[in-house]
Amino acid sequence: MKLNAPKKITWWISLVLAIIAIIVYFTKFLGSLEPHVFIILLVAFILLWLGTFVKGL
Repeated sequence: MKLNAPKKITWWISLVLAIIAIIVYFTKFLGSLEPHVFIILLVAFILLWLGTFVKGL
């Protein structure tokens, strides 16, 4: 199995999504996103995982 480094934009998008999820979870800043924190964090990690395993993403 060959791993690739994700592109910078993929890494930044996943980082921003993870930070948003963490901020919403701890501060309840965006109350409308609170029920979806787990999904947002899951999407961030799946995007990072895809960036590692799929070449060119």
